[in-house]
Amino acid sequence: MGNPQAEDEVALFEKDMKEFWMQLKISYGTEQNSQTSALRDLCKETIEALSEKWSKKLKEEDLMIDKIQEYNNEILQQSKYIAEKEEQLTEIKSKLNQEEEQQQTLTDIIQDLKEELMRKMEIKSSKNKAAKEKMEQVSKITTLFKEHLGLEMRRIHDEQLQFIFRHIDHKDPDKPYLCTLSINEKGDYEVTSCTPPLDCIAELQLKLRETNNFSAFVANIRKAFTALSYKQSA
Repeated sequence: MGNPQAEDEVALFEKDMKEFWMQLKISYGTEQNSQTSALRDLCKETIEALSEKWSKKLKEEDLMIDKIQEYNNEILQQSKYIAEKEEQLTEIKSKLNQEEEQQQTLTDIIQDLKEELMRKMEIKSSKNKAAKEKMEQVSKITTLFKEHLGLEMRRIHDEQLQFIFRHIDHKDPDKPYLCTLSINEKGDYEVTSCTPPLDCIAELQLKLRETNNFSAFVANIRKAFTALSYKQSA
């Protein structure tokens, strides 16, 4: 890229010098023509040398400016490229952080579910153990009740235990009096049916839950059935 202003100034300077020598020639006459011509040639050569020198220097400066501009453009492109990569890197880091947070949250949820499942399994195991112990207690006294109290026990649907009392009605010793017992979700005894109905069954059920005395409960049921039988016979 050239410098038009500098070239115009050099051309103007050369023009002025030519006019100067023309005027000088007219002023001093022809006798000084040869001397003036030599001086003019010397000045012209000097001016041409200077012009060539400055023209070359200006071209070098133009080349330098173009080179600097090229470097600036390249730096600008590199800066833009780096900025884009940094933005992409920031987005990737943000996504990684989100994925790590989600993974940690999922891990915490899984751990909570495991702990909750373990607690429920422990509670269920404890309830099953308690229910098994109660049923074993009932089974141990079955023979005793059957032999001495005319009592028969049967395990029916839904894991219920049915008590069949006989030798209650002296007019009909084989007449059955029924009471069905189960263990509810809380692990407590619960009377599900009673035939014939007893007014005191709720009270007897509450006492059984409070004392856990199964033998006393069965004995009290038999007494209540006996009292009802005498009352109905009277």
